[in-house]
Parts: sequence; C-alpha cells; structure tokens
Amino acid sequence: MDKTELKNLLEQVKTGKITTDQAVDNLTHMPFEDIGFANIDHHRSLRRGFPEVIYCPGKTTEQIIEIFSRLAEKGNNVLATRADESVFTALAESDRFPEARYDKLARAIILEQKKIKPSKSVLPIITAGTADLAVACEAKVTAEIMGQKTELICDVGVAGLHRLLAHTRKLSKANVLIVVAGMEGALASVVGGLVSCPVIAVPTSVGYGSGFGGFAALLTMLNSCADGISVVNIDNGFGAAVNAVLINRKIDKC
Repeated sequence: MDKTELKNLLEQVKTGKITTDQAVDNLTHMPFEDIGFANIDHHRSLRRGFPEVIYCPGKTTEQIIEIFSRLAEKGNNVLATRADESVFTALAESDRFPEARYDKLARAIILEQKKIKPSKSVLPIITAGTADLAVACEAKVTAEIMGQKTELICDVGVAGLHRLLAHTRKLSKANVLIVVAGMEGALASVVGGLVSCPVIAVPTSVGYGSGFGGFAALLTMLNSCADGISVVNIDNGFGAAVNAVLINRKIDKC
C-alpha cells in the first residue's frame, strides 16, 4: 500500500462506501506480515516510496515464490534481485503471475502491476566495459520499476576516453549519474571531473586476479581525487539505483 491507496481507503470510510471494519481488514497486514521464515514489510511503500525488494541468494525457491506472492497480492510492483533463472521458471509454472518477466542479464524477476508516473529526469547509467553490463542492468531494472527513466551508455572506459567524450553534453544535463566499472575502476574519477552533478560509483568484480574480486576498483573509487563521488559496495547495482532515484525524486518535485 502506498500513500495514494491509503488516502483512497480513508476517503471511502469518510464517505461511507466501506465500513471501519472493512478498512481495518484492509490494513490487517500493516506494517508487516509474519509468515514464519520472513516478516514481509508491506508498510515500506508508505515510508520509502517503493515496496520491499526480494534479495534471492540464501533463500530457497519455495521461500522466494511465497514472499513474491505475498507482495504481489497487495497489488505492488515486485522486484526479485540476483534470482536464478530456475526460480523464474518455477514461478512461471505456477501460472499465478503471467505478467512476470525475467531479465537474464540483470538476474532479476520483475512484475509490474501498478503504473508509476514516469520521472521528469533521465538517469544515465555508464559502464566502463561490456563485462560490467550485468551490474548496470541490475541498476537499470531497479530504477525503472521505481518509475525512473534511464539511459544505458556502454563500454566507454578509460582505455578509449574519446568514446566517453562523445556523451559529455548529454551527461551535463543529468541530476545524478551512475558509473559502473571493474578492473582499476578509474572511470568514476574521470566522469566526476567532467560533470557538476553527484556521481554514484559502482565497483564491479570484473578483472584479473590482482583486482581481488572488485576490491581494487572499490579502493580506487573511494580514493578518487574528483569531488562529488559516492561509492556503493562491489557489484551493488541495486543500491546505486535506489540512491540515484531518491535524489532525482527530490529534484523532480522542485
């Protein structure tokens, strides 16, 4: 339930279309629903502006499907991240959510049941290389299910900076940018030195052995000499997207 739905519910009580008992029944599972192995936060849309998201690793297929179902039953858009395709196959075979789709590159299951007004702003998501695309796509599907328009700018890393410079006019119009890079992670510093908006840097685990699974890129981004760069955890496209959308929402309201 979001703020609009709550206002509609209260208006129905006020006008006598439903009884107070019926309203209470609709609110039974707020703020959370205990299903034994999980406490599902149905109140999150009211607090944060978007529903709870399912992080799939460590959960069984049955647990994921049950949580997915409980969220979907409330009419929410549902996002499950880091989901194996086998989980989506099991969900599809249940025939409960025919509109659910699987983004193979992002490893995400997406169910859009509620139309969200598109953002005024566009969020550019930039990758250093094609190998960083999976993390960038996780950011993209996360932002889009929150109503954020996005644009993916791929393979413009420091090995050929002329590829990035072709997009500088477009980048200068953004409120916030996401930069996704592995190897040494230098692209975030380069972009940070070119634009006047905040840059959210995402180090990826792409690279050879001395990259230590993204740790080298993480340290580079944390030690950037360019100002205005914030860094999320390794491969955390989801976290970068949420931060960027929250920034854009505040600006779009002005």
